[in-house]
Amino acid sequence: MKKHYLYPLWIRLWHWTNALLCILLIISGVSLHYGSQAFEISISIHNISGIVLSILWLIFIIGNMTSKNSQHYKIKFKGLFKRIVQQSYYYGIGIFKGEPHPYPVSAEMKFNSLQQLTYIAVMYGLMPILIGSGLLFLFFVGTFNIWLIAITHLIVAYLIILFMVTHLYIITTGDTILSNFRAMITGWDNIND
Repeated sequence: MKKHYLYPLWIRLWHWTNALLCILLIISGVSLHYGSQAFEISISIHNISGIVLSILWLIFIIGNMTSKNSQHYKIKFKGLFKRIVQQSYYYGIGIFKGEPHPYPVSAEMKFNSLQQLTYIAVMYGLMPILIGSGLLFLFFVGTFNIWLIAITHLIVAYLIILFMVTHLYIITTGDTILSNFRAMITGWDNIND
């Protein structure tokens, strides 16, 4: 087993800042949705966190286009369905039977096919919709149908929360329960070569 540097500092800083912002957005969003006594504070927290998250999303997109990190988002279509089925079986059943990981992390591919498709869907599909609907809310709320914007923003936010919960589970599926978490702190991951 060798240690490989899979998570550069910019990815780790971006990741943990995103996590903090998402938590702030969830808490302030729930507060806004249910009309708490701290409504004005929640609006400020939600708007500022949303703008910072939008800027970080742009940094991620630019960073992905200009760094080697983009290789982890290139889909290999040949055998894709088979890899997704095998990975899904592993996460749902195989891991509990002590079966080996069907597609362990490598320096060339740090995401399995299921993770890869999920991250692409979230970062290149859901995030633009979430950011776009949030910006419409923030700057053009009187111009467009507010209910359509609100429902779109809420549904995508729920999908992002579902992704985060799933992401927390996936973190625990490394060599040890904390190895993936540790890798995102230090940048180094153990890889079987």
